[in-house]
Amino acid sequence: MGNAQYEINYSTLSKINSKLLYVTSARFDTDWHSIMHTHPFTELFYVLKGKGTFHVEDRVLDVTEDDLVIVNSNINHTESSNGESPLEYIVLGIEGISILAGNNDEVQLYSLHNYENYKHEILFYIKTLLQEASTKSDYYDLISQNLLDVLIMNIIRRTKSELIIETSNKISHECAYVKQYLDQHFSENINLDELAKISYINKYYLVHSFKKYAGMTPINYLNYKRLKEACMLLRTTNHSIAQIASIIGMSSQSYFCQSFKKQYQMSPNEYRKQSQSKES
Repeated sequence: MGNAQYEINYSTLSKINSKLLYVTSARFDTDWHSIMHTHPFTELFYVLKGKGTFHVEDRVLDVTEDDLVIVNSNINHTESSNGESPLEYIVLGIEGISILAGNNDEVQLYSLHNYENYKHEILFYIKTLLQEASTKSDYYDLISQNLLDVLIMNIIRRTKSELIIETSNKISHECAYVKQYLDQHFSENINLDELAKISYINKYYLVHSFKKYAGMTPINYLNYKRLKEACMLLRTTNHSIAQIASIIGMSSQSYFCQSFKKQYQMSPNEYRKQSQSKES
C-alpha cells in the first residue's frame, strides 16, 4: 500500500480581516445610467461576458471577459457597456481591507487584471459566493466569509503584478501615529519618505489614507501645523520673522511668508500688527 504524507508549512501572511458586505450579479442594459461615484469600501468587479469600459478617476480602462477590476475605497468610478456585447459581471463589496497593486516605489489604488487562464479557480469562488448570498442557507455568512478569504488568496497567487493587502484598522492606527508624530516634530526636517518609513506604509498610499483620515495630505498637515505655531509666536513673542521661520522648520523666510499669506491672506507682519491692535 502506498502512503504519502505532506506537511503544512504556514506562510507569514496574517489573517485577512475583511468583511463581505454584498454580492451583486448585473447585466448592463440600455436603460443603465453610468454615474461616477465612490464607496467607503473596496469593490471587486469580475466580467463574466461582454465588453465595455471602466472609468476610474481620470482614466478609462477597456474591459472584457475574465477581467477583474479592483477599486479601493473613495475612488471615483463607474462602468459602461458595449451596445453590441453588453457587460455581465459580478461585484463583491468588501469592508476592512484595501487591495493595492504595485511595489514599494509606487502603488495603484485601482487595478485591472485578467484571469482567463485561472477562471476555473476564481469563478468557482465568486459564483459560490453569489449562490450563498442569494440562497442564505444555514451558516451562509460564515461560509461566505471563508470563501472570500480563499478567493482573495487565489487572486493574489494568480496575479502577475504584486498585490498588497492593507487593513483599515492598520491604516487608521498608522495615520493616527503619523499625525501625532507631526504634532510633536513639526519643527524638524520631515519629508514623505521619512513618514512612510516610520509608519511602514507605502508613501503613495499614505497620502491617500491620511487625506481620508485628516482631511489633507501629510505634508499639507505639516505646513498647517507649522503655520498655527507661527501664529502663536507672532502673537506672544518679539521674535523676528526670520527667527520664527527657523523655529517652525520652514526652509526660508521667503517661503514662510509666502505660505503664511496663502493660508491667512495677510503677511506675518500684518498678522502681528492686527493681533497687537486687537489686544490693545
